[in-house]
Amino acid sequence: MARETKPARLERASKIIKGLENAYPDAHCELNHSNALELLIATILSAQCTDKRVNMVTPELFKRYPSAAAFAGANQDELENAIKSTGFFRNKTKSIRAACSALVEKHGGQVPRTMEELLALGGVGRKTANVVLGNAFNINTGIVVDTHVARLSLRLGLTRETAPEKIELALMPIVPQEKWTLFSHLLIWHGRRRCFARNPDCANCEVARLCPRIGVKTKLAQAR
Repeated sequence: MARETKPARLERASKIIKGLENAYPDAHCELNHSNALELLIATILSAQCTDKRVNMVTPELFKRYPSAAAFAGANQDELENAIKSTGFFRNKTKSIRAACSALVEKHGGQVPRTMEELLALGGVGRKTANVVLGNAFNINTGIVVDTHVARLSLRLGLTRETAPEKIELALMPIVPQEKWTLFSHLLIWHGRRRCFARNPDCANCEVARLCPRIGVKTKLAQAR
């Protein structure tokens, strides 16, 4: 199969975005939150865990710890027990306490609005920072690359990269900046509802005609 040119990939990416926007007009962040701090905590908890599980834990967690100062001063064992069901609870507890301590010491307990400041908190990586900036502040600094975005970007032929940082760099030039946050949600929703890791529902896929995986099968079938 011939290598796709950049203009062709750009045009196909635009059509994929439009197709997914039509399929998922309500696509949004599925981590329940009411402010930037809650989203920051929920995103840290979501590592290697489903949003559904995180959303089961956070209502009581946010009542118990309503501020960055409360999380920073939380008892290690008590916080670990509160988030235990999300997995990797010891590391997540350390990340939450470190990030919230920095928020209190350097930002008056408020979540900052720049990538540099978020990454300097400790316990916060680029993916988490992108989630917070895009969804809490509507600031499109980058593209969130989680397992769904990584998988679908490769499957849809939008990039051949496999490392999250490189995937993000490959996607940014072919997705309009004002849609960087939305684009991640579109791929995540499609990955959860249609383009499964195993046995994707290709027959009912809303962007099947734009997918190289389906295109190759169609051409082979037509050639027979």
